[in-house]
Amino acid sequence: MKGEELYKRGRQVIPGGTQLLSKRPEMFAPDRWPSYYSKAKGVKVWDLEGTTAYTDMSIMGIGACILGYADDDVDNAVIGAIRNGVASSLNCPEEVELAELLIELHPWAEMVRYTRSGGEAMSVAVRIARASTHRDLVLFSGYHGWTDWYLAANLGETDALDGHLMPGLQPTGVPRGLRGSAIGFPVNDIAALRSLVSGREKEVAAIVIEPARGEEAPVDYLKQLAAYAAEIGAVLIFDEITSAFRMNAGGIHLRYGVNPDIAVFAKSMANGYAMAAIIGRERVMEAAQGSFISSTNWTERVGPTAALATIRKYRANNVQDHIIAIGDQVKKVWNEASRATGVPIKVSGLPTLAAFAFDSKHNQAMQTFYVLEMLRHGFLGFRQFKPAYAHTLDDVKRYGTAVTEVFGELATRDPATLLSSPAAHTGFARLTRE
Repeated sequence: MKGEELYKRGRQVIPGGTQLLSKRPEMFAPDRWPSYYSKAKGVKVWDLEGTTAYTDMSIMGIGACILGYADDDVDNAVIGAIRNGVASSLNCPEEVELAELLIELHPWAEMVRYTRSGGEAMSVAVRIARASTHRDLVLFSGYHGWTDWYLAANLGETDALDGHLMPGLQPTGVPRGLRGSAIGFPVNDIAALRSLVSGREKEVAAIVIEPARGEEAPVDYLKQLAAYAAEIGAVLIFDEITSAFRMNAGGIHLRYGVNPDIAVFAKSMANGYAMAAIIGRERVMEAAQGSFISSTNWTERVGPTAALATIRKYRANNVQDHIIAIGDQVKKVWNEASRATGVPIKVSGLPTLAAFAFDSKHNQAMQTFYVLEMLRHGFLGFRQFKPAYAHTLDDVKRYGTAVTEVFGELATRDPATLLSSPAAHTGFARLTRE
């Protein structure tokens, strides 16, 4: 059975079709994206039939597989953990070992809690901040997941989150009583933040921000933000779910010398295995003992084992140097293909979180055509690229040839008549069963 056919069945029994918005086929090429995989290894992904192996030059497991798919060293460590039992009436020692490693990487931190996904880790971080300060209001900038504390920003103001990465997020099911409990603020503007909070400073439990995502962080702004949080007695939370381990071992904030009160990790820290961590200063983290934050599956052994193996391999091989170099080469591929074909694009992002867009009102149709043609060339290609340690310069060279050919085809076509199938979706959209 083809992936597209299975997805039609999946839509009948799974609301929204998938568990993650970013994996919906509609976000890439509706009715044409392979949708499911049978195997993934290194940077290769086999389709459901197992007959076509695509080289993944796109998002590598939504950025989770920093070493590459099915990394032998990580998988072997996990297999050993499985054989010794992943669950028990006692606790696994790996959780202490991992906490000590995370604190070694981040000397400002003193205590660690775990979850198994980024969204729930952010909810734990916000809960701890509220418990520590005995306050309710959360100020945020950037994208921070699916849970109530964040989507509450759209209660009564349904476009409040539109400037924070993903437009169209609906607060359906979020208690109306949370209205006003979370407020977004513009990045890199301390004056605007002060004005927004004026008169309510003692209500602010937390200031939540992604320290960097698309570009390098404005360091002076981060320093001002840290000083302001301390001034008003709020907990400064760095959401590093996307940015950690992309440019260095650990949180990207280490590059800037600005430390938060809490930092949250997930995705890349365990190379695709379910693992997330909340690290922080003892004076803040101790508040977790006064709030009920507990889950059986946060005690299983696979997540910490995978994280330990991933981080150790990352450090031993200076993985950041390789993935930065690969990312720079891919950005060069995009720019050179644009110059060679005359197809205008805008390239943005850190080398390990890079993206491009066609500089055209037909960008979405052109992006969909690009995805379809890259599939034909044997690549999972998308407007974003997240490099892994398993990517090689040969992968980039072959990819570059394909990109130039596809851009060349785009240069000869009328953008208004590119597609015979629907264009990719943007943002959040409700899907029907049909």
